[in-house]
Amino acid sequence: MTSIQKAACIGGGVIGGAWAARFLLGGIDVSMYDPHPEAKRIVGEVLANAERAYAMLTMAPLPPKGRLTFCGSVEEAVAGADWIQESVPERIDLKRNVITEIDRYADPEALIGSSTSGIMPTELQRDMQHPDRMFVAHPYNPVYLLPLAELVGGERTSAETLKRARDRLAPIGMKGVILKKEIEAFVGDRLLEAIWREGLWLIHDDICDTETLDDVIRYSFGMRWAQMGLFETYRIAGGEAGMRHFLAQFGPCLSWPWTKLTDVVDLDDALVDKIAAQSDAQSGARGIRELERIRDENLVGIMQALKAGDGGKGWGSGKVLADFEKRLWAKGGGRKEAPDISQPLRLVDTRVSAAWVDYNGHMTEHRYLQVFGDTSDALLRLIGVDFAYVEGGHSYYTVETHIRHLGEAKLGQGLYARLQVLGFDEKRIRYFTTIHDAQSDEVLATAEQLMLHVSAKAGKSSAAPAEILARLAPIADAHAKLPVPQGVGRSVGQKVV
Repeated sequence: MTSIQKAACIGGGVIGGAWAARFLLGGIDVSMYDPHPEAKRIVGEVLANAERAYAMLTMAPLPPKGRLTFCGSVEEAVAGADWIQESVPERIDLKRNVITEIDRYADPEALIGSSTSGIMPTELQRDMQHPDRMFVAHPYNPVYLLPLAELVGGERTSAETLKRARDRLAPIGMKGVILKKEIEAFVGDRLLEAIWREGLWLIHDDICDTETLDDVIRYSFGMRWAQMGLFETYRIAGGEAGMRHFLAQFGPCLSWPWTKLTDVVDLDDALVDKIAAQSDAQSGARGIRELERIRDENLVGIMQALKAGDGGKGWGSGKVLADFEKRLWAKGGGRKEAPDISQPLRLVDTRVSAAWVDYNGHMTEHRYLQVFGDTSDALLRLIGVDFAYVEGGHSYYTVETHIRHLGEAKLGQGLYARLQVLGFDEKRIRYFTTIHDAQSDEVLATAEQLMLHVSAKAGKSSAAPAEILARLAPIADAHAKLPVPQGVGRSVGQKVV
């Protein structure tokens, strides 16, 4: 079994709620236990932001959302779960007691991950009866968008457990990295702590304020790190001679007095007040949920850009997203029912995201084409032209498109697309697509398109195989009985009657 069937989240704060959102939007039922009186509200708000982010992140068909159940005890929550994620406050005694309780009631084969940001797993598994299945699964916030989880085993964690955990994260769009040894704070937080400590000194010494420091990161090396990390970035800095040249040129800088990493800043009241005041001036005009939504929009944009990297194969977190979407498209969002072919096929439902709008707040022209393209892809999958078919060397290419813009799609607006097949032969499919406002059913745009079946190896058109044509024929026959859609065959500039 390489996928999670049911998850339990023990602790529903910022991290626990975001873990729950990642599972739920991956189609996994989640049982949640958190005694906090506001747990349902907090988790509900996190889930709402996650759903908003996913609507911007991908057009791939998500599976039906999992069911979230709040439970009255750890025992009730972990029943039947095969992945249990502990995300209680960062106190070793509390975490150890909770994990020991989870271990007592969980299925012996269930994986138990801790969201701790620094405690060694050996310390946490001390009192467990089944310590071999416990490990750290340290995520990064927001868990529902950032794909990484550091997987760290303790002295009694089995190597097989870590491999199973890594394999089970992939289907929900996450990348698990297994650390060779356990160490306090793992890898990511050790790097962050070094930057954080240096940053505190820069504020303490009045070198800059918090906004300037953040600007230095986000307008420079932060962008490099987002897609290439540290060592690969510095390898490029070494030019044609590579990393060896970089180390020879810049290595001596390590002995220069550039850092205060070994000198801990005193976070006294004066420094705390200074940092808090500067942070309020920088960001205090926005509430936490608004800041989270802005963060999510920015992360979606970066990941979408990286998805186009390496010739469309994806790069960094964009490749993780591309692989995640490939699985979603292959599964078809869990929808197994056959569509009603007696009517134009409703193949795409989506929402206008912040990344899709122009300065007027309207959906940009190329996003209309994207929706039409996604609808075309949905038709192809319906007749058997899926990823495996394309990887086999054949596909349909769009060779002609005529788009009419009849209305305006605005930020946040729900849309759906319907497609009517107008005709086909062994090489061509001609069809007409309409984009509708999901609330009023108003037609906002139409596209008449022609696709040509091609052989990628031969580099030219070719006849589609009989099994593809056999799936297409019943749809075309049924649609031939429908009225011809208004706008079919209309030339550019022709008056609409």
